[in-house]
Amino acid sequence: MQVENYKIDEVNNTGISKHQRQFESVAEDIADVEAVLKKLSSFNIAIPSWALGTGGTRFGRFSGGGEPRSLEEKIEDVGVIHALNQSSNSISLHIPWDIPENAAAVKELAAQYGLHFDAVNSNTFQDQSGQKHSYKFGSLHHTDKAVRKQAIEHNIEVIKYGIQLNSKALSVWLSDGSNFPGQLNFRNAFQNTLESLQEIYAALPDDWKVWVEYKPYEPNFYSTTIGDWGQSYLLASKLGPKAATLVDLGHHLQGTNIEQIVSLLLMENKLAGFHFNDSKYGDDDLTVGSINPYQLFLIFNELVEGMDARGMDHATGLGWMIDASHNVKDPIEDLLQSVQAIKIAYAQALIIDKTALKAAQYNNDVALAQEILQQAYRTDVRPLVAEASLSNGGALDPVGAYRKLKIREHLISERGLKTVATGL
Repeated sequence: MQVENYKIDEVNNTGISKHQRQFESVAEDIADVEAVLKKLSSFNIAIPSWALGTGGTRFGRFSGGGEPRSLEEKIEDVGVIHALNQSSNSISLHIPWDIPENAAAVKELAAQYGLHFDAVNSNTFQDQSGQKHSYKFGSLHHTDKAVRKQAIEHNIEVIKYGIQLNSKALSVWLSDGSNFPGQLNFRNAFQNTLESLQEIYAALPDDWKVWVEYKPYEPNFYSTTIGDWGQSYLLASKLGPKAATLVDLGHHLQGTNIEQIVSLLLMENKLAGFHFNDSKYGDDDLTVGSINPYQLFLIFNELVEGMDARGMDHATGLGWMIDASHNVKDPIEDLLQSVQAIKIAYAQALIIDKTALKAAQYNNDVALAQEILQQAYRTDVRPLVAEASLSNGGALDPVGAYRKLKIREHLISERGLKTVATGL
């Protein structure tokens, strides 16, 4: 389905007076509010194709109805999200869960919704139907060269699909690792991974990037071959300038200072971008900002500071994408909430008094530095985010508009109550 602009306007009109009062109240205390709004208006977060259906765990999966049954219907759902928030203008495909059999038609459909294609994602953490060799004991790090070759060829195939869609990056996450001491020779596994990635890197077009993701554990629990940002950074450095480290916010041990990692990777020009989610214990894949919004704000503080130091465009300088599992929520509502949380944290980072903060840091005024950060964090910037959405033709309250327009009910009517999204 496609959300007509006039319907969004009708929903907005019921709350426009309240919004204007709230916006004017906040805006009068924001230095150069027009510059902040301009940055918010141009900031977009990609939606992954696998996130449009209800997720699950190894214990079970509970469908919510009206799930997209094809890549085309997933594009329609991202179109709904973008129409409501005007901040999700791209879709990131996972191959082979969503193979664009007719790339020209898929691109044309996406364009009808104002969408383009972000990074393409490979999959060597599952065995696929008809696959000759199993990834049970790893893929790019496998002891058997034939298995490594199969995984390499899959990644190169994914690049070819991405070229057809005008994507510009390949995202690689490996489940390769070990569950027991002695199972694996760590150095050989790392070297095999590097050599495999070098073959994939050689297949990249000149204007492409490869994003190397890391994760400390799961599905392997004794070791992961690319287990932390240091190992990813080492691989990216050895590969060359077209390789960088991808940060998934759920791929860290409890207590990890993610904002410091972000700062250093930016400094070295090796930060590829983000997979946004939130977590309480591990790779929980929860709604962005639902558990620790203050950490998200601190991460964006480092992002804004580091990107400004390098003269980078906030909207296009890094890859921004959500990566979550919507087990008990309506996936579209969850994605709308996540995008809003990201925009709120970004807006809070934009209004930090950076001159005062630098002075406090230089003078080792710890209390003042904290006050400056928390002043921005405690500011209700939701009217700024809403104003940016409104100026682009989106909804003041995307989740509220989604419910008032009964979009899930329409999807269930069109697709049925028992549909299951592809790739799940």
